[in-house]
Amino acid sequence: MSRSAVWHPFTQHALEPALPTIVRTDGAYLESIDDRQILDAISSWWVVTHRHRHPAIVEAIRSTAEQLDQIIFAGFTHEPAVELAAALVAMAPAGLDWVFYSDSGSTSVEVALKMALGYFRHTDRPRSRVIVMEHSYHGDTIGAMSVGTRGVFNAAYEPLLFEVDTIPFPASGREQETLDAFELFTRDCNAAALIVEPLVLGAGGMRMYPARVLTELKRIAEASGTLFIADEVMTGWGRTGSLFACEQAGISPDILCTSKGLTGGAIPLAATLATDAIFQAHYAPDRSRTFFHSSSYTANPIACAAALANVRIWQDEPVMERIAALSRLQAEGAGRFAGDPRFAEVRVSGTIAAFELAVANPGYLAGIGPKLRAFFLERDLLVRPLGNVIYLLPPYCVSASELDRLHDAVDRAADLAGQAL
Repeated sequence: MSRSAVWHPFTQHALEPALPTIVRTDGAYLESIDDRQILDAISSWWVVTHRHRHPAIVEAIRSTAEQLDQIIFAGFTHEPAVELAAALVAMAPAGLDWVFYSDSGSTSVEVALKMALGYFRHTDRPRSRVIVMEHSYHGDTIGAMSVGTRGVFNAAYEPLLFEVDTIPFPASGREQETLDAFELFTRDCNAAALIVEPLVLGAGGMRMYPARVLTELKRIAEASGTLFIADEVMTGWGRTGSLFACEQAGISPDILCTSKGLTGGAIPLAATLATDAIFQAHYAPDRSRTFFHSSSYTANPIACAAALANVRIWQDEPVMERIAALSRLQAEGAGRFAGDPRFAEVRVSGTIAAFELAVANPGYLAGIGPKLRAFFLERDLLVRPLGNVIYLLPPYCVSASELDRLHDAVDRAADLAGQAL
């Protein structure tokens, strides 16, 4: 076979072996061209919720494609988008009354940031400062990188990024430092927005913090008129144990970003939900107050139909029961490593379990990372550690025996890490 011309994401081609070719997906598995059955323990980068190729979503894509393909969404509309928007408003935290479609998690964040700045400009209270959380990651477009932690992900692009204010991550026992820092940044009432990943910081190492911190951050934001942006791209659609992570804090953000599990992981789509106040700030006979954002594929009908099918699965199937069962199994599996000196920390939030290995040089570029990934793949397990942090974030159809297999593999991988030191 000739060498592929494909440039893969987050892949150092100078170091990677030949990449497996996947020819079929089903349930919790990827089937390779050489008949390997690879257990997808990370939901193919956190997107697949119920299972690969859920029949209802596949049928929605097929039937819609027979009638509709892309339609320009400036000046036209279509039923899949209208129905999906109504469903999202009904499912999301109260007060999010408007839905703006885009194509990915990164673009949903770009939309959110532009909404926030537009809101203050059009209400004659110009604010432009954005506050972010240490170790956060919100995507790879320019605005999304700007509100993410500076480091290996964006060092080469630093000249393009705008400045932000950063509050510390609310590590256990140091939560008040985070709240105090946020209160200080907002005291002058000039901050436009705070953007956070609720409860779990994904690419930043699956770092987790309690819901009460989220509750207090929202309270401080409200007191200073700072908009609260919840990046639920990863945490939404059940990952932390509730439909949206914000629910566990009892809060409604001013803007909410969703993607990944929005279509059950079948096809790209994103949505940014906003309050009526933010919409009204852009609503005027003055055309200069238009919300100037779009992409060629905004509200693709086929993607919207897939998302609608996903919504109906949530309505018709016992999804929350599956999530509760998976969350319980993850907690039980992680419990076997309590106090284990091979791990700096073991943490669980809903369906997500993270195992932070105790190594001399931690972080995303930890030398153990590629070795761990190869170790799991040799055992037909798709696990993609974040440096020295092994995490399991499987589809909701994963069985107890499959989770046992994964936890056993984590146990053996910890031994490998110890030998590599």
